[in-house]
Amino acid sequence: MLSIEDEILTALQPWRAACALCVAFSGGMDSTVLLHAMARLAQSHCLPPLRAIYIHHGLQEAAEAWPAHCQRVCDELQVPLRIISVAVAATASVEQAARTARYAAFVEQLDADEVLLMAQHQDDQIETLLFRLMRGTGVAGLRGIPLTRALSCGQVLRPLLGISQQHILEYAQQHQLQWVEDPSNGTDDFDRNYLRHQVVPALKARWPQMQQNMQRTAQHMGEAQELLDELAAQDLQRAQIEPALAWLHVPCVNLDVLRELSVLRQKNLLRYWLAPLTLLPDTAHWVGWDSLRDAQVDAQPIWRLHNGALWRSQRRVYWLSDFWLHPPADLDLTVTGPGRYLLPGNGYLQIEGEVLQPLQVRYRQGAERFFIAGRGHRDLKRLLQEHAVPTFIRGRVPIVFLAEQPVALANMPSLSHPAVQGLRVTWESAVAAES
Repeated sequence: MLSIEDEILTALQPWRAACALCVAFSGGMDSTVLLHAMARLAQSHCLPPLRAIYIHHGLQEAAEAWPAHCQRVCDELQVPLRIISVAVAATASVEQAARTARYAAFVEQLDADEVLLMAQHQDDQIETLLFRLMRGTGVAGLRGIPLTRALSCGQVLRPLLGISQQHILEYAQQHQLQWVEDPSNGTDDFDRNYLRHQVVPALKARWPQMQQNMQRTAQHMGEAQELLDELAAQDLQRAQIEPALAWLHVPCVNLDVLRELSVLRQKNLLRYWLAPLTLLPDTAHWVGWDSLRDAQVDAQPIWRLHNGALWRSQRRVYWLSDFWLHPPADLDLTVTGPGRYLLPGNGYLQIEGEVLQPLQVRYRQGAERFFIAGRGHRDLKRLLQEHAVPTFIRGRVPIVFLAEQPVALANMPSLSHPAVQGLRVTWESAVAAES
């Protein structure tokens, strides 16, 4: 018989020096087997301290008894348990909302360098592959559930991923384990349950080696994605550049370099670059990239994505989070001395030097004219163009006024009026302040 404990120990090998191990314990059969096996291994091997977390979603009446059950199991195994209650958002997909709430709790509870052990197994992997295939996923999706991945300051490890649910059941029966049964697993209303009850058994009957073959496909897709990522990293290294202004902390790439690549490599680079920043669009929405890339030279097109947008300006393509896409609240700030001033929703303004008269700070309204030594009065719009200030930021840069006359623009000392040459006016956006 397959030794599940040996399989788990092998999977744990790279993480033996972690600060702690934490089992995501639901009380179901899979996580009960994982917790039981880990408790036994902890008695016979030198492993990091072991604990468990139960996430209580409160979605069904039957679940109200589960925290107590989980506590009893952990007490018997002498494993510390933390019970966390979460609120699940009311959305069309209860499964996804519960998953989001669960992972948010894990991120909050996980300690630095701690490994979170999750009980997904080979059958879960097959359901995931089929589910994603039905949704038209690409290479990245067909990699399936990863064995390990980073999560906040810790790591997720799934040591049962290569083990079938049948072997897990046999272990549970052998050790006479008790677990809870989720009533929702018995209905085909959820897509994954339908695959589990109706589709997978039919496929296994026709192709007995289906699980092993699909697992191998996931491994092949993982290797293919690694090659795509290597190519994207090389392309991104060539394309990634600094913003037009050194103080503008916004990711951007060189449009001219992207245009030298084939369309497929452009998309591959963008997927790789944007993956940590936003949810990637489906196939039908990639036309937005074509429109942005091919717009006229004097245009400033925008491609809106999940929580931000790509913005084209001066032959650069910027990633703008939602912060940049909404104008800040009106500002009318009076400055009477040096210091750091809060700009609601827009970061901070730092004033250094002697302030001889009260100054007002506002945002651009239009028609402002600056006095430039040797050039006379110049329209602010023209000056912003000369200094290559992208349009998405122009309404956010604080302007300093003296007696209703604009005398300084934050971060641009060359535009300061002779009357305030001794002042240093620095703006730090909310995005920069958080980074």
